[in-house]
Amino acid sequence: MTGTDGPRTRRTARLAAVPVLALAVAGAVYLIARSVTPDYTTGLFGQHLDDAVRLKAWLATVILALAGAQLLLALWMYRRIPGVSAAPPAVARVHRVTGVVLFLCTVPIAVHCIQTYGLELTPARAAVHALSACFFYGAFAAKVLVVRSARLPGWLLPLVGGLLVATIVLLWYTSALWFFNGYQSPGF
Repeated sequence: MTGTDGPRTRRTARLAAVPVLALAVAGAVYLIARSVTPDYTTGLFGQHLDDAVRLKAWLATVILALAGAQLLLALWMYRRIPGVSAAPPAVARVHRVTGVVLFLCTVPIAVHCIQTYGLELTPARAAVHALSACFFYGAFAAKVLVVRSARLPGWLLPLVGGLLVATIVLLWYTSALWFFNGYQSPGF
């Protein structure tokens, strides 16, 4: 064993903790959702059936817009927008607050989906949506871990953040677009 094996081993362990945490959280959400007996009469903020689906579609659209804002703010903070000057410190705070609001907007939707539908694996659209939702919470937990650790590689944060944005787009596509398009998603 050389003198560099210890730090390399610790770095590998920290890096391995990210997908382990993501899979643990996603798996927990999956198992909880699979254990629920669906109750199709469950309401969301006093809305039921199609009205609840409409409300979730609009909330998902807000979440999509917030994810777009998150992406732009992150690109600005990390100076990845050509021709744009360095972001002032307030941008980081706005990014953080926007992320918290985005996450909080997902919770009532997830709770309603789990209580109402459990975890449906048919048809294909519902399976993609449900599994993507589980993945979202795992990826979110991983992003929080990555943001809090200065000892992880620099490429990991944009990777996890990008996966979160892509997952939100997929969730919106399989839910809000499906609703706005008359309960039909292109490609499913």
